[in-house]
Amino acid sequence: MKIIVTGATGLIGSEVLRTAAEDRNIDEVIGLVRNPPEFKHRKISVVIHKDFVDYASAADHFMKADALIWCLGISQTQVSKQQYEAITYDYTKACIDFCKQVKPSIRFIFVSGNGADRSEKSRTLFRRLKGKAENYLINSGLQDIVIARPDAVRPKRKNKRAPFAYKLIYPLFPFVEKLAPHRIIWSDVLGRALIRLAKEGHDDENTVENIELRLLGK
Repeated sequence: MKIIVTGATGLIGSEVLRTAAEDRNIDEVIGLVRNPPEFKHRKISVVIHKDFVDYASAADHFMKADALIWCLGISQTQVSKQQYEAITYDYTKACIDFCKQVKPSIRFIFVSGNGADRSEKSRTLFRRLKGKAENYLINSGLQDIVIARPDAVRPKRKNKRAPFAYKLIYPLFPFVEKLAPHRIIWSDVLGRALIRLAKEGHDDENTVENIELRLLGK
């Protein structure tokens, strides 16, 4: 099996990359990234890609991939509202359109987030845009889609690229996990869950919430 991973240098994507490289059922992992990931493995093919609204240069990789795990994202605190909208929705939409054009049978795993609002009316930009992206994927016509909605992702490893605001909340994770353990998911558990979804799909519904992701990744 061959998979594409976007956002492979981020908190979630880097764990997906590691998990995929260690999985005996995955032959090749294509990291579609702006900058090379720190983790290296013989199974990983790094494809430096700068324009995430145009995937034509990566067409060969898309056509040979069985699944794509969309982990690309950024904290709203790091960019302007316009940039955040482009990264969260426009990039996703462009990738979905390209998959539909060159490989409509690809299994598209979209990493969304807890509370994504498909009514697209939330006052929270994150929830509104994730809901909008989910709607576009659901109505895209792609044959095999899964929407993963993790809640609070607790890092298993330090990530140099983590936003400063996220680093500030690291000390709070043990407290939240004690009060509401169902809200937390470790990054390596999420990575395993996403790889499992990429390999097996999801029969019941196309949306997988945090509690089920925790079970899938055990």
